[in-house]
Amino acid sequence: MTTVSLRHRFLQAMDAVASRLPAGLALLPKNDADEPLSPFLEGLRHLRRLTAPRNAAALSPQALRERFRADLLALRVAFPVRDVRHVSIPGAGGELRARHYRPATTTVLPVLLVYFHGGGFVFGDLDTHDDACRLLCQESGMPVLSVDYRLAPEHPFPAAVQDAEAAVRWALENREALGVEAIAVGGDSAGGNLAAVTAQSLAGTGSPLLAQLLVYPGTDRSTPRASHRLFSDGYFLSRDDREFFYHHYLGGQQQLAADPRVSPLLNPAPGTLAPALMVTAGFDMLRDEGEAYAEHLRETGTRVAQMRFERLGHGFINLASVHGDSRLGLKQIAEQWRSICQQQLNRGEKA
Repeated sequence: MTTVSLRHRFLQAMDAVASRLPAGLALLPKNDADEPLSPFLEGLRHLRRLTAPRNAAALSPQALRERFRADLLALRVAFPVRDVRHVSIPGAGGELRARHYRPATTTVLPVLLVYFHGGGFVFGDLDTHDDACRLLCQESGMPVLSVDYRLAPEHPFPAAVQDAEAAVRWALENREALGVEAIAVGGDSAGGNLAAVTAQSLAGTGSPLLAQLLVYPGTDRSTPRASHRLFSDGYFLSRDDREFFYHHYLGGQQQLAADPRVSPLLNPAPGTLAPALMVTAGFDMLRDEGEAYAEHLRETGTRVAQMRFERLGHGFINLASVHGDSRLGLKQIAEQWRSICQQQLNRGEKA
């Protein structure tokens, strides 16, 4: 049984108070859709100003990893699932650690989601995203395979891309042993980027994916967008954070930003890919590039469903244990994700 930390209890209490505040509270910042930020997230912003460096660049990559782990593990509750199995996957640079989650339900959909965590390609691991993967697994009624890919700066681009593709190919080759009929791919933030890139790289190779789940992904390093300006500071992912992450991920070689394996939106002809669920947040600097990628997919022949959570910000799925609106958001994502995958399976049966 997971011990609930003092930080966890404090944030839960803060959410209980914030949830009773009027939705249109004048003190809350509003986005360009005239939607107010969640009162809980506004409180969290103020706490972060008092207790944390203003941006990732204030810390070394290792210190950043340790702080990120400490912050998220303090919130971890280990949402219940049927079981969790540790798996070792052959990767491009050695064995990759992974966790295979199975839901506790009698109506399991036989689709495995190969999932890549967020963290700017620099931090994040199986533990930091354990709660998010558990809740996504249980609420969707679908198994999840969370993959621990190599991180920058020790392993700059394209190491993470190579690992992501290797993990998905392994899952495709081992469908029967994993007890599923189909493989899907997904991730949040940097992991969403890896999912999008992997879906592109596997298109037309004879290794079909069923669907792709893209949660506030980075899709275009090179093009300035309105959300980059509107939410550049103080909204959980800042402009300085983004610069820090890409500097390490690209090994200082900024010309690589135009590579579609870094910026999948810049692939002019990605082909018809597996149907996508694009999830964005109203107060996230990556919002507009995610939504631009959704439109690009549509224009090039891919079916896309979209969900925008107007009152939430970047990283909200990692707050599901302490914030009711974030938890509800992740449950709604899981429900929509299951619906898309079920429709895809049904189409396959009719073909």
